[in-house]
Amino acid sequence: MERRVLGRTKLEVSVAGLGAGGGVQLGLRNGASESEAAGIVRLAFDLGINIIDTAHGYGTEGVVAAGLKGIPRDQYVLSTKYSIDRRDRTQLNPQQAINGLDNSLKILGTDCIDIFQMHGIDPVNYDHAIDDILPVLLREQEKGKFRFLGATEFSQRDLDHVALGKSLDADLFDVIMVAFSMVNQNARESIFPATIERDVGTLIMFASRNLFGYPVRLKRELDKLVQSGQAPDWLASEPEPLKFLIHEAGAENLVDAAYRYARDEPGAHVVLFGTGNPDHLRANVAYLGRPPLPDADRARLEELFGALVGFGVEPGMTHAQIEAEADRD
Repeated sequence: MERRVLGRTKLEVSVAGLGAGGGVQLGLRNGASESEAAGIVRLAFDLGINIIDTAHGYGTEGVVAAGLKGIPRDQYVLSTKYSIDRRDRTQLNPQQAINGLDNSLKILGTDCIDIFQMHGIDPVNYDHAIDDILPVLLREQEKGKFRFLGATEFSQRDLDHVALGKSLDADLFDVIMVAFSMVNQNARESIFPATIERDVGTLIMFASRNLFGYPVRLKRELDKLVQSGQAPDWLASEPEPLKFLIHEAGAENLVDAAYRYARDEPGAHVVLFGTGNPDHLRANVAYLGRPPLPDADRARLEELFGALVGFGVEPGMTHAQIEAEADRD
């Protein structure tokens, strides 16, 4: 497994990162037991993944800790998060952020988290996050509760990455989590130049999530792009519109293409994916260990989708929900 230096944190992390949230939550959301979910974490580590991303809101910090039990603490990187506002958009009390951090330390069974992230910043909550929550967390960092401060964007509310862009202008965070994929490329212009300049670590989300592994859903969504004039007409006439990516020198399948595309974007460090399926985990690790996609394929993807904003960014869904959605069409 390739490892990269996560920006100015100087942490050496695997290019593949296991995400413990999304629509799967290590399988818990699809009926897996906690023991099975912990087994996914342990298998990921055994396959070379050394960075695990979870969050208070995912309900998976406990199974992450169980999966890592017995592994020396210096052999893996723990990233967790606490949402900076509530579901009803009420503002987070700074003490709640401290309590959330302390609770994560307890559940994860560690005295120091490697990366603690302010979860879900967007243009609405940005000022509150920076003016009220950030100073409090920095004081907790000084106490040694976590090593590096990060922020994740609330992608569905901020398709243009406005909040992360502002935070980069102010150079506030050591690590950010940003949405980027082969059909949602606008971070290339608005985010990555600044992260490269400031040596900020990047965790990539939505590289494939709930789209490229589901041909019926992908075809329907691409047809919508054609109907709205955002994609060429020929995409609608093709039963497999992105089949040009699948060839001997290219990708094995679209999930393979998606992960390798995100991995090789300048400025990307870690590509996150979530799964509760051991076979999917092994396959994803294999994809992320393969050579780069051909330049011609990358160029064609940019030509087709480079102007899109937010395509493929959606709330977390279970596999059962996606399959039911496809069955209705």
